[in-house]
Amino acid sequence: MRLAPASRTPSPRATETAHRTDLDQRPTGRRFAGVATMIGSGLSNQTGAAIGSQAFPVIGPIGVVAVRQYVAAIVLLAVGRPRLRSFTWWQWRPVVGLAVVFGTMNLSLYSAIDRIGLGLAVTLEFLGPLCIALAGSRRRVDACCALVAAAAVVTLMRPRPSADYLGMGLGLLAAVCWASYILLNRAVGRRVPGAQGSAAAAGISALMFLPVGIAVAVHQPPTVSAAAYAVVAGVLSSAVPYLADLFTLRRVPAQAFGLFMSVNPVLAALVGWVGLGQSLGWTEWVSVGAIVVANALSIVTRRG
Repeated sequence: MRLAPASRTPSPRATETAHRTDLDQRPTGRRFAGVATMIGSGLSNQTGAAIGSQAFPVIGPIGVVAVRQYVAAIVLLAVGRPRLRSFTWWQWRPVVGLAVVFGTMNLSLYSAIDRIGLGLAVTLEFLGPLCIALAGSRRRVDACCALVAAAAVVTLMRPRPSADYLGMGLGLLAAVCWASYILLNRAVGRRVPGAQGSAAAAGISALMFLPVGIAVAVHQPPTVSAAAYAVVAGVLSSAVPYLADLFTLRRVPAQAFGLFMSVNPVLAALVGWVGLGQSLGWTEWVSVGAIVVANALSIVTRRG
């Protein structure tokens, strides 16, 4: 009669090794999922803007932005579920400011896209968070990054026959609004729990655009295709990025998230080129790349 083989008890060292391997694999998988989500979010945002621009000839940028605000409000109110009656005036002040900035930012950006194209408009808008990142820094590398970004902007806005300075001005207004949006979001996050503040701001912004949407519908009746383009733009540029960011920020460090955000101007230029036929010259590409590199270098060299 053969004896059954004795069961082997794993050594403590083997158990520790297996545990480490499991821990190493889990964060790697989470980071990979986070990076994939960031890529999808960026492409979704820029693709939504490109699709929304297809409705400009019928309802204009203001009509598309109105629909986008409605979609954003529906999504954020469903997720945040704000208890509006419990808000104090101290909480309402940044929320109302955020609502005004949110609507102005989208309207100025989409108006800029209509005049100067997706790539350049998003690049100029991106100067907002870049300035916030560089503001108050005393590092030499950040000073160099600021000079590089400033030189790139001067190059983009250089005098030439085809320059649309109103469109560029709208892009810079979007940049100011995005910087204000970041600062107000921080204030809202400190004063209002969870996503209630952002949801309330989106709801107020949608109410502000309600008479605008009605006026556009009366004077410029939308076609079925134009309305569909605007709704898709709202979903891809508001709902998907917001939910994707919630997923991503739980899986990747904030520094990595900020670094990837700097690629958005390149994604916008590529989507505009491939989807809308908005080609950029080599000077514009170099300027876009310089702004992206300036932001990326500032983030990569930052400690802590």
